[in-house]
Amino acid sequence: MTKEKRVKPMGAKALTGSAEAKRQAAVILEVLSGLRRTEDASAAMKIALPRYYLLETRALQGLIAALEPRPKGRQRRPEDEIAGLEKDRSRLQRELNRTQALVRASQRAMGIPQAAKDDDKSKLGGTGRKKRGATVRAIRTVRALRRGLDMPPVATVDEDKAAAVKS
Repeated sequence: MTKEKRVKPMGAKALTGSAEAKRQAAVILEVLSGLRRTEDASAAMKIALPRYYLLETRALQGLIAALEPRPKGRQRRPEDEIAGLEKDRSRLQRELNRTQALVRASQRAMGIPQAAKDDDKSKLGGTGRKKRGATVRAIRTVRALRRGLDMPPVATVDEDKAAAVKS
């Protein structure tokens, strides 16, 4: 089995585009080669003379741009760059997850308690500080605990303010 070489079409056979664009290109080439006058070309294309000159300039600019030297080798497109970066990001994320799992497993094996997660905000208020219960509730709890221990009662904040005002 031999591979057949595929021959690419060259010359006029290789030109692609709409029929109207090909017709206009032929008329412009006729003018540039001296076979047709610009007035006749604009009439054949059914456009004004200034529009013809604009199209001729664009056609010549396209010809010059096509003849500019191209850089050698494969050129990376922005889409390729983005795809490569996303691939690297997912690989690094997998490595991070694996490393974190290994750290947790080694901490469990050594008996080290897990550190509190930074993103656990259930105990934090909107200010980022730990929520505190009402002082009154804490004082009630202390009083309930001291009832059976023969300890003197705790003065409340209101009682301390009242004592300071009397003095």
